[in-house]
Amino acid sequence: MPLALLALAIGAFGIGTTEFVVMGLLPEVAGDFDVSIPSAGFLVTGYALGVVLGAPVLAVLGTRIPRKRMLMLLMGLFVVGNVITAVAPVFGVMVVGRVVASLAHGAFFGIGSVVAAGLVAPEKRAGAISMMFTGLTLANVVGVPLGTFIAQNAGWRVTFWIVAALGVIGFAGIARLVPDMPKPEGVRLRHELAAFRNVQVLLAMAMTVLGSGGFFAAITYITPMMTEVAGFAESSVTWLLVLFGVGMVAGNLIGGKFADRRFMQMLYVSLGTLVVLLALFTLTAHDKIAAALTIPLIGALGFAIVPPLQKRVLDHAKGAPTLASAVNIGAFNLGNALAAWLGGAVISAGFGYTAPNWVGAVLAAGALLLAVVSSVIERRPRSIAGGSVPSAPPLVGADSGH
Repeated sequence: MPLALLALAIGAFGIGTTEFVVMGLLPEVAGDFDVSIPSAGFLVTGYALGVVLGAPVLAVLGTRIPRKRMLMLLMGLFVVGNVITAVAPVFGVMVVGRVVASLAHGAFFGIGSVVAAGLVAPEKRAGAISMMFTGLTLANVVGVPLGTFIAQNAGWRVTFWIVAALGVIGFAGIARLVPDMPKPEGVRLRHELAAFRNVQVLLAMAMTVLGSGGFFAAITYITPMMTEVAGFAESSVTWLLVLFGVGMVAGNLIGGKFADRRFMQMLYVSLGTLVVLLALFTLTAHDKIAAALTIPLIGALGFAIVPPLQKRVLDHAKGAPTLASAVNIGAFNLGNALAAWLGGAVISAGFGYTAPNWVGAVLAAGALLLAVVSSVIERRPRSIAGGSVPSAPPLVGADSGH
């Protein structure tokens, strides 16, 4: 794998850290600004909305700028957003900082996926994409716990200064290691939009929404589930989330390895097992040991589908992949938001803290059903399968392995 993937992974590590670390800092932030915990939750909501809205806008801009330069601009935007967050004098300014940082998220992973795929031979694309996403998964193992610890001992502002520094390192790595790639010639907005006429692209995005929603439905409410149902102390939640992060790293690497060889089989096994495991989690959540064993498996199975589906979008978007790739990252965050809302709804309805696991099982089952539909359509003649994207230039280096 090219060394340039390391630079992309560093950027992904910083982005993953800033996305998830705030969930553990809400009490400190709420106390400093004298707002309620639910109000502090706008820091999470604002970030998610920024990802969903910023991804397509900046991805379209990315079709007009050489990809390396665009990645550097996105990391610069990420740094600015985290600096604003760190120095925010009032809560409203902190929300603005979070939104500014989030704007880089979807476009970075979307354009980064295109770049990563273009750095290797076609049969290694999913593996290259998973290497970049390893930075995101490692953020949950190292970045989030360490950032939470620093915030609790030195203040939450220090955490965001460190995240901003990670962005600077990512910027420098991209500038030094990522090769220059010319601006895609002949690609227009209509080429990028044409990808959304391909039924396989739409199905992959729908699977991303439902699949990511499946495992995040359980993990979003893991703290009350583990403390109120399993009987863990609140201090134990940190290492339980580390276990979840370890599972995400393993699933990401396994998914990237096998998706290049057996894509549909990988989806069937991951999603089918995830459905069963989430349903069983309603039972294993009542036992400490069983819960601790289940959590990393959920992370592994849930994230095993991410590189394959990202590659699926790139493959079917053909010569105009930038917008579709970025929108698929937005779909991942949309799935997280949907899962959090549905999980909260069933808890509020009185079904208990394990009820989100059933929500997750249903969402994952929906993704599995769509995978079957996608496979059936793919076996049909091309005229029935839903059209294709008009011809446009291929990925830089995608066919040559450079």
